[in-house]
Amino acid sequence: MQTLKRSILLCVLFIVGMAHIRAAERSDTLRVLAIGNSFSQDAVEQYLYELAEAAGKPMIIGNLYIGGAPLAKHLANVQSDSAAYSYRKITADGVKTTTEHTSIRTALRDEPWDYVSLQQASPLSGQFDTYRQPLPALHHYIDSVTGGSVRYSWHQTWAYAANSTHQGFANYDNDQQTMYGAIMEASGQVKTLIPLDLLIPAGTAIQNARTSFLGDHLTRDGYHLDLHIGRFIAACTWFESLFGEPAPVEDYRPDGVSEAEAEVAREAAHAAVMSPFSVTAVAADAATAEAMP
Repeated sequence: MQTLKRSILLCVLFIVGMAHIRAAERSDTLRVLAIGNSFSQDAVEQYLYELAEAAGKPMIIGNLYIGGAPLAKHLANVQSDSAAYSYRKITADGVKTTTEHTSIRTALRDEPWDYVSLQQASPLSGQFDTYRQPLPALHHYIDSVTGGSVRYSWHQTWAYAANSTHQGFANYDNDQQTMYGAIMEASGQVKTLIPLDLLIPAGTAIQNARTSFLGDHLTRDGYHLDLHIGRFIAACTWFESLFGEPAPVEDYRPDGVSEAEAEVAREAAHAAVMSPFSVTAVAADAATAEAMP
């Protein structure tokens, strides 16, 4: 009888111990859900997980994607509970899945998200009046679904390339500096509309990198980021914003990004996190420039 009791006790202790281990694993994993469009796709669907993995930081990443979707579109979708999104998810083991026809409600309930990230569509990113009505309503909806358990981040997006032909560039007189300044002013006021826990200054990081030897060559079409270095700069910015330390570019950089470019990405991101609303020049010495392929 004593042996049986001891065996049962050991079994119970083992089960409880495993439950604690699994709970610890869950609590150690940072979960981030972006509600966005192609700009959140550029920022979080590649390289961010790999940087976190290189730093030994478990992470789950979600992105609710509709191309070109502004805040007003997201609000309309929650009001109708529309399953209108392509839900891209990178699980803790690095596997990426895509589930079409997903609603915001479904994605919010899919994981105990730590952060929900919001952003404005790029043509409207510097027009704060377009934030006023939809953003507080979205915040209220997300809180109602999650029970107020999530923190909120704002993805500050980037100004277009100087030669961009995007029709939305006309909102800023087709001028990169005008667009950048407008984005800074608008993103700086988000906290007056919702309780903002984190700003992710990708827009300033891209502008910082444009001061380096990379120049204004960080987009693939004048507005979406270059598939290699442009996206890597955004990923480095997200990494440092979320984890509070510079991106480990010495341990991970994607194919197509040189050591010199990776160092610019790290520096541009770090400077943006330190000064999110103003440009910091990223200097590269001659030896670094010569290292460029």
